[in-house]
Amino acid sequence: MSDTQQSTNGTPTQTSFAVNPPQPSPAPSGWTGWTGVVLFGGIMLLMVGGFQAIQGFVALFRDDYYLVSPHGLVVEVNYTTWGWTHLAIGLVAVATGIGVLLGQMWARVVGIVIAVLSALVNIAFLSAYPIWSTIIIALDVLVIYALAVHGREAAPA
Repeated sequence: MSDTQQSTNGTPTQTSFAVNPPQPSPAPSGWTGWTGVVLFGGIMLLMVGGFQAIQGFVALFRDDYYLVSPHGLVVEVNYTTWGWTHLAIGLVAVATGIGVLLGQMWARVVGIVIAVLSALVNIAFLSAYPIWSTIIIALDVLVIYALAVHGREAAPA
């Protein structure tokens, strides 16, 4: 149909078509392909916290489980002290992992600090349980990478 129409009295009338103004595009949600890496970091932080807590409970309740005496450790303290240290790091890591999964900025910062602290404690604990401590250190490195490099992708919208 043309834009010219016949009116009732026989004269052609011009009709205009309104052009809709452009609609604003929806704001980007902030979710990228790297969000999964941050989710991975949060879940790994939960796992590391659980592993630290288990290691702490073993040191508290069964100190004969470890390969060396407390005098063979890098830092010579008894296993009760190590147990409480691992348990405290583990509980804070679990709480921080939940915060990371919720996209909280404070949790990213605390998560990196806890992962560094966990790696350092496990380096000092390496002679008591070498394979387990090495696994925890490797997981800590993955957590640090995920939170430091891709942490902003999980910020709440």
